[in-house]
Amino acid sequence: MIEVLVVDDDIRVARVNAAYVEKVHGFHVAGEAHSAADALRQLEALPHVDLVLMDHYLPDETGLAVVQEMRRRGHQTDVIMVTAARDVTTVQAAMRHGALQYLVKPFAFAGLRARLEAYAELRRTLDGGGEAEQAEVDRIFGALSTPGEPELPKGHSPTTVELVRRSLMNAEGPLSAQEIADRTGVSRQTAQRYLKLLERTGRARLTLKYGDAGRPEHRYVWATRA
Repeated sequence: MIEVLVVDDDIRVARVNAAYVEKVHGFHVAGEAHSAADALRQLEALPHVDLVLMDHYLPDETGLAVVQEMRRRGHQTDVIMVTAARDVTTVQAAMRHGALQYLVKPFAFAGLRARLEAYAELRRTLDGGGEAEQAEVDRIFGALSTPGEPELPKGHSPTTVELVRRSLMNAEGPLSAQEIADRTGVSRQTAQRYLKLLERTGRARLTLKYGDAGRPEHRYVWATRA
């Protein structure tokens, strides 16, 4: 599990963000903090935090000041800024201080989910270790790119897309259209149509399962878990 510290001065917002984090496969909220001092205290008390969702406007210091102090103390914990601060100066400073991403409030769950999934993909890439050729370097630097939610073609339902997405995310391995249909309650043809949509937009990846005879079976896996 990727352990996350959620930092926001508004307790209600922190709880919403924490609930969002818990909905993303592979992530767990290790704690919540509502001030700069509290954030630094929890980082000392929770040595296994992997990622901090950092608000900028805190009652005692700015979020960027917290990041600076984290680095001064030797904490290499990754940071994603989650804040209403949208001036270019703050965004630029966040980049210089090593923030991996910057999410502007207000945002929908999909926006945070996309960034967390991209972060998980980055960690999987880096966990391989070793040396990197240019193609691998490009993949590492591109791992945090977060394309927006695909615009649905006419006749496609956001609810069905979400059902199919959740089925793929929660699966332990690739699923066929029939398995998706069984899990979601839609027809096999509908499942196939939405799987192809997710594949075209880069959200799902197609794999082939070869049997003893006949055509290979098409199976799909969520892209950030392939």
